[in-house]
Amino acid sequence: MTQHSSATRTGVGLLSRAGLLWGVAGVTAFSFTVPLTRVAVTAGLSPLFVGCGRAVVAAALAAVALAATGQRLPRGRQWIRLAVIAAGVVVGFPVLTSYALTTASAGHSAVVIALLPAATAATAVVRERQPVRPMFWLVAAVGAVVAVGFAALQGGQLIGLQWSDLLLLGAVLAAAVGYAEGGLMARELGAWQTVSWALVVSVPVTGALAGFAWWQQPSSAGVSEWAAFAYLSVVSMYLGFFAWYRGLAIGPMSSVSQIQLIQPLLTMCWAAMILREGLTLPVVVGGAAVIVCATVAVRTRMSPSVRQEELSS
Repeated sequence: MTQHSSATRTGVGLLSRAGLLWGVAGVTAFSFTVPLTRVAVTAGLSPLFVGCGRAVVAAALAAVALAATGQRLPRGRQWIRLAVIAAGVVVGFPVLTSYALTTASAGHSAVVIALLPAATAATAVVRERQPVRPMFWLVAAVGAVVAVGFAALQGGQLIGLQWSDLLLLGAVLAAAVGYAEGGLMARELGAWQTVSWALVVSVPVTGALAGFAWWQQPSSAGVSEWAAFAYLSVVSMYLGFFAWYRGLAIGPMSSVSQIQLIQPLLTMCWAAMILREGLTLPVVVGGAAVIVCATVAVRTRMSPSVRQEELSS
């Protein structure tokens, strides 16, 4: 092995480690989102205000950061791609989960959302037109069936999908699109710049919806609800994406995206601690089954040749 190849391999290893560490930081920040959203929407704040209001607060922080650092404006089709990211992770996921969590428990929601890593991997495959093993699609489909089956089973009885379950599945799809596109866009604009511009782009929509929500249902929230809203606004909607998109941009994306698999486990733990939700057997079994399927799907996403090419790029 030549000195040059050894140095290159060392550099790739350091980049991979950095990508993984940034990914862990982002996932840890996001893992509090579901239980704290549940806190915010069950006592005084409307789901629409929680979903859109936190984006408005985050957009104000983003505008300050962009202006203070003199970031260049996105160009051409980048605006369209930013709108796609905003629709997925700035509007879609927060609003849909906020409404779902008015009736669904945080633990139940975490199991359904555990499908997100496989959905993100599938979206990235389609978006980047990557060759994948047939096993990937099989396991991803099994994971989706398991998640839907868990949602339809409540109290040991098959009672069908509830409205909250459909909202959660829609949130997974929205976030998968936003994550995959955001990871790619971060390579062009930078990690924090991507989420910042996405937040700013969404302000006309999120601002109007947040104002309407406040007019329709003025707040009667207490300190704990506003504290939860503050975390959702500053960390879940903004600072968490600094780390997550940074990790995806450093990559390799196929490895960093796997870190997302620990998020439902962390979320269930926070739900038990913050909301005093018991970890029931169906939740544990359902969560484990979805996580296993998502893990296998993510790991089989890329063919060996493509994986090697990504690792050495």
